Amino acid sequence: MRVPANELAASAARKFVRAVLTERSALRSPTAPAISERLLDDAALLVSELVTDVAAQAAIEVEVLCRLDTGRTAPHDSPEGSTGQVGIVVEVLDPTPSATLRGTKGMHSDMRGYRPRLMRALAQSWGVTYRHTENAAWFRLEHEAKTTVETGRQDLTRSLAEAVHRPLPAPEPVTAAPPHGCRSRRTGWAEREGQTFLAEAGELLAGQLDEDMVAALAGQLLVPRLADWCGVWLTTDSGMRLCHVWHRDERRIHTLRPALEKERLPAGLSTTGTPWPWPEFPGAEQTGSALAFALTAGGQCQGALLIGHAGLPHMTDAVVRLSEDVARRVAQAVATARRYTKQASISSSLQRRQLPTSLAVIPGVDTAIVYEPCGEGQTVGGDFYDLFPMGSRRWCFLLGDVCGHDLEAMSATGLARHLVRLLAREGHGVQSLLNRLNVAMAEEAAEALAVRGEHEGSRFLSLLYGELQPDMIVGGARCTMASAGHPPPLRLSTDGSVTKATEPQMLLGIDEQQEFHAHTFTFAPGETLLCVTDGVTERRRGARQLDDDDGLAKVLRGCLGLGAKAVAERVRRAAHDFSAEPIDDDLAVLVLQAVPVDGPGHVRSGQ
Repeated sequence: MRVPANELAASAARKFVRAVLTERSALRSPTAPAISERLLDDAALLVSELVTDVAAQAAIEVEVLCRLDTGRTAPHDSPEGSTGQVGIVVEVLDPTPSATLRGTKGMHSDMRGYRPRLMRALAQSWGVTYRHTENAAWFRLEHEAKTTVETGRQDLTRSLAEAVHRPLPAPEPVTAAPPHGCRSRRTGWAEREGQTFLAEAGELLAGQLDEDMVAALAGQLLVPRLADWCGVWLTTDSGMRLCHVWHRDERRIHTLRPALEKERLPAGLSTTGTPWPWPEFPGAEQTGSALAFALTAGGQCQGALLIGHAGLPHMTDAVVRLSEDVARRVAQAVATARRYTKQASISSSLQRRQLPTSLAVIPGVDTAIVYEPCGEGQTVGGDFYDLFPMGSRRWCFLLGDVCGHDLEAMSATGLARHLVRLLAREGHGVQSLLNRLNVAMAEEAAEALAVRGEHEGSRFLSLLYGELQPDMIVGGARCTMASAGHPPPLRLSTDGSVTKATEPQMLLGIDEQQEFHAHTFTFAPGETLLCVTDGVTERRRGARQLDDDDGLAKVLRGCLGLGAKAVAERVRRAAHDFSAEPIDDDLAVLVLQAVPVDGPGHVRSGQ
């Protein structure tokens, strides 16, 4: 079936899958296993997720295919009463072969999202098939069922005739009130499958670190299994906000939401369910039962959950108990997501102060920086950089690396960077600044060693620090720099030759008596200075490193004629491409390039 790629695509796909499976199950021979109500619900949920994602990428329409097969053990090969496999295979086709299916890609790469968890919890197999004419996202569900054998041509003919004339169930009820048997089916499912459902729901909710995603997932878990519609409120500083609304008929969501927004759910609701007035909205069922549950975790109210059953004066105890258990898990997931968000916000605020918010612009020198911390969720690691002015004619630059790339290393980067700025403003030159910084780092390491033990005392620092004094007449700059245990900077001349700009010395913080020395040279117009951390030079591929046999110099030599930003990107790309393995260390690249003058006394400004 082809459906337009719009907001109604998921609803149409669910109805199509339900109708096809219900019809084919009824028309197959008695030897075929039946399709359970749970299997229909699982298929509808998963096809909704796939269609939603594919429709967002498709330009005009998507195609949904559904077929029923008998899996690994065919019923006609089994003895009487044996267990067979009924398989449901659903494909969602995108007619644009070059498109990337975002959701299905996430099944393989982003294993923290709720869609991959749904697939793992419900489907036996799933994936993406790439063809010349189209891409297909698919899944397969399997269910064991009892079978019967053929008892004669006459019985088989009679059974087929009865199946043909048997009325088919509606694929997805959208009438004012559900059929009379809906209550018993929902209650029976809650009693039979409730504990399995809770385990799967708990696993899905536990992986969410965003409270809005928890609320959205709660709606899709509850509807249509336990309710016809639901609303999720989350607490805020000023009260409660309606976060998510879901209805088994998606066309009614836009009318249900305004009705629920008028509700004022108190924070003191019971966690065991409080009867709530049936809301009135255009197209709503005339009667039904609604229950409100407090979302309480850690002794604090996190929000409220409101569910409704159309056409039922009361909910059964099985449904109420299962809904209560789901509400508790939703509350715990919201509390966990909020703690994570708070900690991430604190971490982000602290990390923002570790690196400069902007780089100074140096007249006559073009600059570029590439910075990639290694730690997951971190914007700052053990590498750090800075570029700042000292008066109107002198600029300072630095590139450093603290031992490690954890949060302790991150805290040391901020200390070192601010200390360098302070010493520079006090008038210390390159050589004097490194000597003072070395003493400070050595004293800090000795104190940590005495108080917290040997492991905490080994925070050493490598640093490349220099000063630039641009020549406003002929262009270029006078550069004074020194390297304390840092990979030596490389200097690319206009003739394509690459040389080391200075030699490395001892790491900072090891020997308090160490004396550091600086090197001064003329940074001529058109020359490029490349400074990197060991995340670049020590990038590994097996036993080989990127800088073996002057590998980095060869990369820089190929950058002749490129601007500073292009050189930085070329080096970054070379580090990534050197090995198929992910980079396991912080990576920082600083490029300085002397800009040629346009005419006598006229120097271009750095970018």
